[in-house]
Amino acid sequence: MSQTHDTLPSGSTLRIGLAGAGHFGRFHALKIASSRRAVLAGIFDPDETRALVLAKETKTVALGFDALLAQCDAIVIAAPAEAHFALAERALAAGLHVLIEKPIAATLEQADRLAALAEEKRRVLQVGHLVRYSAEYAAVANRMERPLYIEATRIAPFKPRGTDVSVILDLMIHDLDLVLALVDSPILSVDAVGAPVAGPHEDIANARLRFENGAVATITASRISLKTERKMRLFAQNGYMSVNFMDRKLMMIGRDRGLPIPGGQGARIEETGWKDHDALAAEHEAFAASILDGAPVLVNAYAGRRALAAALAVAESMNDTRARLEASGLIRHEG
Repeated sequence: MSQTHDTLPSGSTLRIGLAGAGHFGRFHALKIASSRRAVLAGIFDPDETRALVLAKETKTVALGFDALLAQCDAIVIAAPAEAHFALAERALAAGLHVLIEKPIAATLEQADRLAALAEEKRRVLQVGHLVRYSAEYAAVANRMERPLYIEATRIAPFKPRGTDVSVILDLMIHDLDLVLALVDSPILSVDAVGAPVAGPHEDIANARLRFENGAVATITASRISLKTERKMRLFAQNGYMSVNFMDRKLMMIGRDRGLPIPGGQGARIEETGWKDHDALAAEHEAFAASILDGAPVLVNAYAGRRALAAALAVAESMNDTRARLEASGLIRHEG
């Protein structure tokens, strides 16, 4: 599904604002400030002191949200997840192009509203699923054709940042988007379990997704582990792949790449890796290229909605599982 949008005149320099001066918002501000195709027009944050500090660091100004919209061609929304929809709706209605951090919104109805508004205003709406702009995604996607089974693990030690939402929207949604892009088929069913440990929202979750084309994916996410680990295994007709994202190592057994395996009946093994690039810079470059050059939006509103729908389906299945376990007496109701 494509997203049509207007472009600015050739040679224009984008005036981009930032909504959200927190931890990740600072990284966005630095990327905009160093861009060859954009200038940082201003920063908004409800915490005025935080906005002023970041504005000073990046040599711009702190503004109210309406004042910021009036100064910009585009805006990056890096505010907490619950504020995404309201800020993005106002920005699109004002005629701005929008790069919004994941998740695109809190509900599918909100996501549909943003998509429709972007289409109506002919503005770029790009969703910040950062992995899609990474070298690691390219390394996997360029080798694996139509995976039949995917097993993904993403675990990390506890950090207070991000705990305003469940681990599904905080961490798992990255792998959900990655799996959805690789499988490229509607979800048929979801079976999930999870639990809150350090706060009111789930901190650990496991989901098994079945797709209409027959593919299956199992995804585990945790933000209460003792170590950081990111791994993925993929099976397809063209081979088997094992990926260690932390070590940037990939091993592929198939018939098209690598060295012959003795006695392997024509099978070959490739052990390789990738050289990381700045995925956030690539995301910003893609945003500018879509606005200025008319380039396709890689992670558009449809992709953002698809990832959100999967995350909400996981959450719904998790709630159903918890209700069944409570009814059977296997876990206690926390109320």
